[in-house]
Amino acid sequence: MRRVKLLLVAVLACGGAGAAPSRLLPDEQNNVDIYHRCNPGVVNITTVTLKRDFFFDVVPQQGTGSGAILRADGFIATNNHVVGDAQKVEVTLHDKSSYPAVFVGADPDSDLAVIRIDTQGKKLVPLELGKAGELAVGQKVLAIGNPFGLGGSLSVGIISSLGRDIRATTDRLIKDVIQTDAAINPGNSGGPLLDSAGRIIGINAQIFSQSGGSEGIGFAISIDTVARVTSQLIEYGRVLRPELGMYGVGLSPAILAGLNIPGSHGVMVTELDPRGLAAKAGLRAADRELVFYLRRIPVGGDLVTHIDSTAVASLRDILDYMVDKKEGQEITVRFLRNRVSKEVRIKLALAKPRSRRGKSL
Repeated sequence: MRRVKLLLVAVLACGGAGAAPSRLLPDEQNNVDIYHRCNPGVVNITTVTLKRDFFFDVVPQQGTGSGAILRADGFIATNNHVVGDAQKVEVTLHDKSSYPAVFVGADPDSDLAVIRIDTQGKKLVPLELGKAGELAVGQKVLAIGNPFGLGGSLSVGIISSLGRDIRATTDRLIKDVIQTDAAINPGNSGGPLLDSAGRIIGINAQIFSQSGGSEGIGFAISIDTVARVTSQLIEYGRVLRPELGMYGVGLSPAILAGLNIPGSHGVMVTELDPRGLAAKAGLRAADRELVFYLRRIPVGGDLVTHIDSTAVASLRDILDYMVDKKEGQEITVRFLRNRVSKEVRIKLALAKPRSRRGKSL
């Protein structure tokens, strides 16, 4: 008899058949409230990209992602890698209505993009923006998105770390990234990471995974970066940032020693944009090539060794140093010219539209 009573108590405690719903805990209620309030501000994105198969035939490939509504007039933030190469983009709202999207602008260097839909009068619910400076490791975060095509999915976790750096597909550094253990899977890309007040604190962008699925290490681009980049994409269609306007290649210590150039590191300037800051500051590009151990090595130009006090040995080093520089700041470029050390001061200005020939520093 006693065993029967205990079993009955256990069934009632777990909410057996016919039992009234138990009252939600405060944190559970917060999750429910945030989802119902913010889910209308999250969209599912479906893309069609034309690619060539093994036989060089053009075939359509479908992709999925997520997005966050920025403004009631249809502007939506997402990742560049979600929509950047797509020939067709379709947005599905929380009520299952779908609309074609137009491409507003993208910044591959920060992996962010803006698209826009015309809902023909239907009211959209933009999400509120948070502030990166108010974030703390350990605080609760929520991710809403379209993982594996399962739209309207909510996952909950914490901020695992702040100030992380990740790489965009352009090899540019994305700084001040948020690390979270909230489950983020393929399809979550471009969706919002929210705080417990329902404000966007980041755009989910990448995961660290050996299996291809969530393993508790996800990364979201900080809201400060998102706000700055998307506002410029909406206004200008591109991001305005200072660039030196030069191209170069890093030379190894062995090559420098073989060329009898002092030092152990440096980037040989190979090309200059005549409108760029480096050209206007008087830097010189390589004017010939030498064959060194079966490799063609550019020579005759300036070998950049430092920017301010930071040593540079590769293209990546210069890109990383310049990533958070702003208009009006001054930098000192140190270089070797004909084995003589020189330096120039450069006041940074916003870059001209980028050449299609390659990366500009």
